[in-house]
This record gives sequence, structure tokens and C-alpha cells, in this order.
Amino acid sequence: MSRDFELVPTPDELRYALEHFAVPGRTAVVMTMGALHEGHATLIRTAREHVGRKGYVVVTVFVNPLQFGAGEDLDRYPRTLDADLRTAERAGADIVFAPSVDDMYPDGRPEITLRAGAMGERLEGASRPGHFDGMLTVVAKLLHLTRPDVAFFGQKDAQQLALIRRMVRDLNFPVEIVGVPTVREEDGLALSSRNRYLSLQERRTALALSRALFAAQDRHVALEALRARALEVPSTHARAEALSAIGESRAAADAHAVAKAVPGGPAEVRAAARLVLDEAARVDPPLALDYLALVDPSDFTEVGDDFTGEAVLAVAARVGATRLIDNITLTFGAAS
Repeated sequence: MSRDFELVPTPDELRYALEHFAVPGRTAVVMTMGALHEGHATLIRTAREHVGRKGYVVVTVFVNPLQFGAGEDLDRYPRTLDADLRTAERAGADIVFAPSVDDMYPDGRPEITLRAGAMGERLEGASRPGHFDGMLTVVAKLLHLTRPDVAFFGQKDAQQLALIRRMVRDLNFPVEIVGVPTVREEDGLALSSRNRYLSLQERRTALALSRALFAAQDRHVALEALRARALEVPSTHARAEALSAIGESRAAADAHAVAKAVPGGPAEVRAAARLVLDEAARVDPPLALDYLALVDPSDFTEVGDDFTGEAVLAVAARVGATRLIDNITLTFGAAS
């Protein structure tokens, strides 16, 4: 039986499609809330590459009311299904599953939901209480309905990705979770469905999020290089000369201390990012910072100055009426 790209609006039709067309061991899902952009297209293309030409790629489009809190933008969240279908088909999807709220929650708000736990109460969870409970509930439902072997999520939503991985591990879902790197526009702004709400002036201010992360990344790279150079030189005097040669005269004053210092300097990384964000708070229109955090990706708690390993530098801020998030991953202690 041949298959063509199609829109599947109900769980029963999705079940039929999976039973007749899906390839065992080679089904992928990309979950979205619609308003698809190049970031979503990248997820879909990655899913297609993963399962191959004969595999089956399901894209879900569902604006989940459970993950929107009071005063958030559920009603104005963009619904662009016709355009979404074109984007999904061009990127390589086989079907788009776009259920209604009544299809997903036939008895109204469900009595039984998932709870995100302590990790879900930090950062985004603190700013948006209940958001991650609603997100995990719908992701669990969609995993049951789509029955994928692998699911793809963007790393831009780093805390969401970490919580989904934890849910899959804790509840023994038989699915592989793959994170796909953040897709950015040419000016560095992370792609988001909410970017369309920004005026030209607001967009200029919003660029401070990515600029802050890149400034922190640059400082991190410089500090790691400094530490690596210091560790290569056996004597304190030689360390000082080596450090002076790369322009770190202040550090050269105590090269031995530099060699023993925390690699990469979490405090200095935070400070480099905050400098950019503080400046953006003074422009018109201003950036209103929600949080800047350097966290352990396993539980999203702040890392200490002696931390080594992979960390996520995450930022959230509001520009006008639009709330945006972004993050990058940094590895501390690579020179150790």
C-alpha cells in the first residue's frame, strides 16, 4: 500500500496510519505547537535522515492548554496549520497529526497528570508554575499515541529536553530522545515562534540574549586557553612569562594561582553575560531579565565555582510583551 503525505486529525486515524504505513523500528516523531519555522524544519529533516527514506516521520501540531498559565499567550499563540503542512511536507514528514483539544482531552482537563518534580520548579518552572507538568503530560500522551522509536526535540528548550529525558528514564518509555542544536537567524537570535511578535526596535533589544551567551562563551574559551597554557609550563616564573605573552598581565602576577584556579571560571562566565544584559536593560525598549543561570544539565541547579564538566548557561527575558529564552552549553575543566 503506497503512502502520501497527509493531515491526520484524530487519534483513530493516526492509529490506522501507523498500523498500515509505519516501519517497525524506524518511526520518528517531532512534537510541535505549530507556527513551524526553520528550527522545526531542521528537526524534521534530522528525523528523516535518522530513519531513512523508508522510515516513517510523524509531526505533531498541538497547542497544549495545560502548559499555559494565567496571563500567558494561549489565545494569541499563532495557529498557521496550512503553512505548517507545507513546511512539514517539504522537510520530509510523512504525516502531521493535528488533534483538537477535545480529541486530546475528551473529558476536559485531565484528572491524572504528570508532575515534573523539583527540576520542573526551577528557572522556567519558577517563572511559569505548572508549565512543565502540562508539558510532560502532553508529551507522554503523544508518545503513547505516535509510538515512535525515536523523538527529536530542540536544545533551545534545554530544561524541557532534560525533563523529557528524565521522564523517559524514570517511567521506562521505550523511546530514544535526541536533542538537536539550536537554529539561529543570521543575526544570532534563536528561532522561536514568538519572534514574530517583536517589533523592529524590540528585536534589536532581544539580540542581547544571544550576544550575552556568546560573550560568556568567548570569555570561557579565553579562560580555558589561559589555564591550559599555565598548566603546560612547569615553573611559576615561566608561567608568568607565558601568561604575559598572551596578554593576561593581571593573571601573570600570580601564575601559580591561575594554574590552580577553577578552569573556565563560572563566576567570570556569568559576569560576562550579565554585562551585556545589564546594558540591554538601559536601552529603549528595555530588556527585562527573568533569569541568567549557569546550571548542571542533570538537575538544573546552579553550578559552583569549583564545577567541572558540562553546564548550560540559560537566559530568559521579556522584551515588550514577548518572553524569550536561549541557552548554550559550556564544558568546564577541559584542560584538566
